[in-house]
Amino acid sequence: MNKKICVYAIAKNEIKFIERWYESVKEADYICVLDTGSSDGTYEKFKELGIIVKQKSYDNFRFDEARNDSMELIPEDADICVCIDIDEYFEPGWTKVLKENLNENTGRVRYRYTWNFNPDGSEGIVFMADKIHKNKCFKWKNPVHEILVPTTNKILETIDIPQIQLNHKADNTKSRASYLPLLELSVKENPNDDRNTHYLAREYMFHKEYDKAIEMFIRHLNLPSAIWDIERAASLRYIANCYRLKGDGKNQEAYQILAILEADYVREPYYELAIKYFEDKEYLKSAFVFNQMLKIHDRQINYMSMPECWGSLPYDYLSMCYYELGDYKRALSMVEKAIALNPNEKRLIENKKIFANLINNL
Repeated sequence: MNKKICVYAIAKNEIKFIERWYESVKEADYICVLDTGSSDGTYEKFKELGIIVKQKSYDNFRFDEARNDSMELIPEDADICVCIDIDEYFEPGWTKVLKENLNENTGRVRYRYTWNFNPDGSEGIVFMADKIHKNKCFKWKNPVHEILVPTTNKILETIDIPQIQLNHKADNTKSRASYLPLLELSVKENPNDDRNTHYLAREYMFHKEYDKAIEMFIRHLNLPSAIWDIERAASLRYIANCYRLKGDGKNQEAYQILAILEADYVREPYYELAIKYFEDKEYLKSAFVFNQMLKIHDRQINYMSMPECWGSLPYDYLSMCYYELGDYKRALSMVEKAIALNPNEKRLIENKKIFANLINNL
């Protein structure tokens, strides 16, 4: 299907990422960028590359307004619009895959998104993102953690194309200071928005305002629209984490158990409870919960999936639990599974030797 694709973005002081970003999006028919006040040569670099670019400054910046303004740069004959940030980049060949899968009724496209990478280069959090959309049929809403909402009554189809891979490698030196006031504004504007209520509670937690965070997570759980059990379990997990940081182990444990009951088919609640028991030296309880967790084999693709639940760490912890319990054969079996997933970890290799020697000396 010969559809024209337009990539569009907002940018401010992104000079270090432009080349990588441009190399990944130059397959598109059009590229548009709204520069929101760069001072590091970002605007000039976009012009040099021949990108459709405009500058606009904001007295009170909000992401939805900027993204909606960036959409005004999209050429009229563009069919499909692709919104990605400058610190993101596509794997090559994505436009061909996109065009091959489009149909006349395609309104939104979901694609595979790697939000971060582990220190060893492996993927961290992975989920399906959805910022590819039909032109002139959507607008952006919410001051931060903005979402696309339809502007037409047409019934449009959302399709999944997991062959399209977008990667995110963020500049961790950039401040997130604006997120908290923007999230507070978002929840004020729409008190029944369950997603941004959850995000606001999480932001309070990041800012170490644990009582505010707990109150807001509970508010999220009580919203009628908060029906996604995995996100509800995440709110319960975060409440537990707040209590942990407040030194309240009893409430921490209670909310971790509630998180398991909310979504017993994901590993994350089990993992965090098992770690709590391990740190409390309750090794039998920890081993039991880890073993329950390892019965879950289907990894959910969402932004709350913790990569450590699927690597060597569960087996590593289990091996140490069994060691503390004097069950050296199981300790050896578990550390071997950990090594299979993390073969270069010297500590695991040393632990294997220790457990083997203990067995030989029995």
